[in-house]
Amino acid sequence: MFDKYQSHFQVSIPKIPGAKYAHFIVLRETDSYAVFKTDGELNVARVRAGLNKTDVITRLVLFKRKQTTPERLTGRELLRRYDIYEQIKTQYERVTTKKEKQIEGCTYNGEPCGGCPDCVIYGYAVGESGSEKSKVFIDSAYAIPPYEDSHGTFTLNAPYEDGTMTSGTSTTNRFSEQDHVLPEIPFPSVVTLRDPSPNTFLYVLNNIYRTKRYGAQTTRTGQLRNHLVGIIFADGEIFSNLRLTQKIYDLLDGKNPPYSVEDMKEKTEQSIEELIKQDGVLYELIKGDSLLSVENEAQSILSDETQFKNWLGSITQETLAYAERAKVLKKK
Repeated sequence: MFDKYQSHFQVSIPKIPGAKYAHFIVLRETDSYAVFKTDGELNVARVRAGLNKTDVITRLVLFKRKQTTPERLTGRELLRRYDIYEQIKTQYERVTTKKEKQIEGCTYNGEPCGGCPDCVIYGYAVGESGSEKSKVFIDSAYAIPPYEDSHGTFTLNAPYEDGTMTSGTSTTNRFSEQDHVLPEIPFPSVVTLRDPSPNTFLYVLNNIYRTKRYGAQTTRTGQLRNHLVGIIFADGEIFSNLRLTQKIYDLLDGKNPPYSVEDMKEKTEQSIEELIKQDGVLYELIKGDSLLSVENEAQSILSDETQFKNWLGSITQETLAYAERAKVLKKK
């Protein structure tokens, strides 16, 4: 799997970092009216508009956990669907000095199993269950256009069962206002996987492909499309999300949203090529036809149920072997 890039992968997941990084350059574009908020209002930041255009503007922010949490939950759904947790529960137990060694399951922000792909790749630190540092590095993403061009305020209502706002002679007072992120607003994001193996690389990529809803109110809105623009294999970390956003903003030269997808990809590719040269790392940039080849190879596995189930079993054995080496789990 991904034989052409074997030199950039670890043979197995190492306990000690080995200076191999896979960076996924993703354009997260809203496909509906999304809500990215923490305390009642949309998250915003005052930052410089661009690297060259130094005037200060307000930008919408997609916080880091609002990106990783939906992607982790997507992966965990698949682990449950294909009975990975049941296999772990049946075959493994915790290495602990406590009496209770039985694995009852694996819950997000609850009781981790410590050996599934989600626990090992994305990490955990919950109470007395131990900890595992995440191998996925991500930071907050910033909207390219200014706040005033990327949000709208809408009045919401809650009608009665007959579909009207009145019941008899009384009119409901169930009205409210809520700011939403507008559709087709791009948030450039760098998703970094440290010390990837082919299996862990594909696991993170699959979660990026499959996750479609982000932010609050995801049962009714919040759809978002992830465009993979490039992959950078490097021996260190690279530019931040903010610098990438500012560079793209400079290249757009005052254009207002919505932007065409092709124009955004072109400007993002150009930004990547210029920024990576300033980072002082040894790297290989995968874009264009080379990127398409990687994606086609990935999809050949992810779109075939038999291959998918075999691969999911393979990555689970890899993460369980890591958990055994780390003395977190042992076979019964």
